[in-house]
Amino acid sequence: MLLKLQKKTLIKSQIIGYAFTLFVGISILLLISQLYFDLKPLLNQESDVFKNQSAIISKRISLLKTLNKDKIYFTEEEILDLKNQDFIEDVSKFKNADFKVQAFTSDSGGFPMFRTDLFFESIPDKYLDVDSEEWKWEESEDFIPIIIPENYLNLYNFGFAESQGLPVLSKNTISNVEFNLQISNRFKSKNYKSKIVGFSNKINSILVPDAFLTWANKEFGNSSKKERTSRVFIEFNKPSDEGVLKFFNENNYTIGKDKLEFSKLLFFFKTALFFVFAVAIIIIILSIAFIFLSLNLIIQKNKEMILNLFSIGYDYKQIAKFYQLTISLTTTISLFLAAVTTFFIRGLYLDKISSLLDFDKQGNILFSFMFIILVILLLIYNWMILKKIRRVCEKGR
Repeated sequence: MLLKLQKKTLIKSQIIGYAFTLFVGISILLLISQLYFDLKPLLNQESDVFKNQSAIISKRISLLKTLNKDKIYFTEEEILDLKNQDFIEDVSKFKNADFKVQAFTSDSGGFPMFRTDLFFESIPDKYLDVDSEEWKWEESEDFIPIIIPENYLNLYNFGFAESQGLPVLSKNTISNVEFNLQISNRFKSKNYKSKIVGFSNKINSILVPDAFLTWANKEFGNSSKKERTSRVFIEFNKPSDEGVLKFFNENNYTIGKDKLEFSKLLFFFKTALFFVFAVAIIIIILSIAFIFLSLNLIIQKNKEMILNLFSIGYDYKQIAKFYQLTISLTTTISLFLAAVTTFFIRGLYLDKISSLLDFDKQGNILFSFMFIILVILLLIYNWMILKKIRRVCEKGR
């Protein structure tokens, strides 16, 4: 009798509407959460978007700077201006070699003989993206470690080696090749052993330890020549700031825009995820508010029936049980269907990503996340229904 009476109080269209909106909201929420969880390692691997973004800047070369080379160097005021920008975390100068450098091999190394001029730069070790135990130098040593950009090796393998009929070289192979360096000025010279100890993806320059370059500039450089800076290494705290490119354009600085553009794309990606996540939350809140209002209307509309049931001996917990079970079952089915649907969609986008990128699949958080949401919603619903039925019964005494 109790079940038959309470069944008549429900409006099926309201229950179906609640189930559908909850299904849509939870599906979007689960999909966005899982997508972010899946792609975060890939984004961390491809970019420092979750950390500080770095870049190397210099001044644009124009006809005026061609005629007056001093214009390509940064002044102390310009460097201070860079440091004062809100979107810049840190600024460091590149140190340039003020002497002549030649690299050459002997005929006993089992490697083709060559002799070429080089240039050296240095930067504090904390900015390097290469970790090598050989990256050190002391004045008593006759060995100089070198770091080169990885794209230099690619240019050799896929450009120079192809055109000259030379063998291609792997990183391990070229790292085991020792060659000689001749450091000189007009009055003296000195030979060193050297080899490449690492390949940088961040800094496009031939790097030597800062301690060596400081010493060598004093020994072989022009002591009367003022130290000048033509390139600066900067770290951003807000790489997606709208003022970044505007500032560099206004000051005629060149910058690796591809890095910043990639950061912007990732920023927009995260913003889009956040926006869709917020939409999902709004849909879920509206569905919850909708069922709250529907239950409140049902209880108020059938207040007299509830009081009659209470007066003939039914406990308010017994009266509330039907509504609790109905909403709990509807909520459980909606969330389960949402998790299954999202699991299917996840399989589709993972297959697509795996076919395009070297991608390691992450764990599935869908059903764990769904279970947490389900427990929270069921606790809220059951408490709310019990509270409203009890209030009606207590007022009718």
